[in-house]
Amino acid sequence: MRPFRKDDNHTASLHDFVKSVNGTSHLRIEHDFGDGFVRLQTSEAERRQAAQDIQCSENIVLELLRNSRDAHAKNIYVAMSRDGSKRHLTVIDDGDGIPKNMHGLVFEPRVTSKLDSSHMDAWGLHGRGMALYSISVNSEYAAVTASDVNRGTSIRVRTDVGVLPERTDQSSFPTFELTEKGKVNVRGPRNILRTACEFAIDSRSCCAIYIGSPAEVCATLYAYGTETLSTIERIFCDDIESLPLIKRLATCADPESLQQMAALMGLDMSTRTARRIIDGEVNELDPVLDRISIEPSAQGKASKKKKKPGIDNRGLKLTPQDRQMLATSLGRSFEDIATKYYLDANVDPSVRVTRDKIIVTVPIVHKL
Repeated sequence: MRPFRKDDNHTASLHDFVKSVNGTSHLRIEHDFGDGFVRLQTSEAERRQAAQDIQCSENIVLELLRNSRDAHAKNIYVAMSRDGSKRHLTVIDDGDGIPKNMHGLVFEPRVTSKLDSSHMDAWGLHGRGMALYSISVNSEYAAVTASDVNRGTSIRVRTDVGVLPERTDQSSFPTFELTEKGKVNVRGPRNILRTACEFAIDSRSCCAIYIGSPAEVCATLYAYGTETLSTIERIFCDDIESLPLIKRLATCADPESLQQMAALMGLDMSTRTARRIIDGEVNELDPVLDRISIEPSAQGKASKKKKKPGIDNRGLKLTPQDRQMLATSLGRSFEDIATKYYLDANVDPSVRVTRDKIIVTVPIVHKL
């Protein structure tokens, strides 16, 4: 079949013919040059480029991490789960946030907050306003589930791995080997975990990355909120949306409210799981960097000294009751310091346990 062209009577070109039948919104070409050559409409070119930008689940995670980092997030939480062929991803951060009127618009092409700050990183140019658009084109569902200015952002994405593939092995954590020349080699499948690790290493100077199941992310945010909000703030908060997104879960007093609020942030779980989180039975996540251990390569292992016996590398886990007992004791000890420095002694210290340390936070409230 020969290309559609203008004839000697100046009949309509292919472009004009299709335009007259369907209207401009249905066109894929801007101009027909004949002989099979056309100039694509900008929208069609963008759609094709978006299909190339995102080729697997790992690409989606990377683009969401880059967006959060560039929004000045200090902490980024990635919740990942899979139900049959459906991959569920939710990324929550404490960055600049997105105004409510922009929640839908950010998924349109060329929409960006980086008018003068596009930049190159280890993965190429960022700031074209195409990342979220590319994600939406290649996913079944993509939406801002919660966000506002200076409150952080939660973005949820669902894909079909039969359409957008991913690495088969998504459970293996990568291994890191230090060569004799001081170079770090990363081994393991290029899965979502490895993507998060490589990003965490590259962005270690500006943000911390956490990754796990929706329940583990929820437990981590719930613990963070209880540590950084006073008991009064948690119980008597009249406007939940005035709080940063990553602190809101701590205001939930029962499993039902925790399950509902988590769902609004893109973290789905049962009420039973929510109960386990409140009871401290779901482990909090450590930052990805804390989970990375660099071992010597095969050549270096031969010369490495063996570990001294008797060292116990297991993490410490305190029950909620023991945490409260320790916090209460520390609160009493703080009273003398508060009196000396004219501080309010009626504060609620919080206790957080990581793999290798206990972190105590004592709010500082100056007396009027």
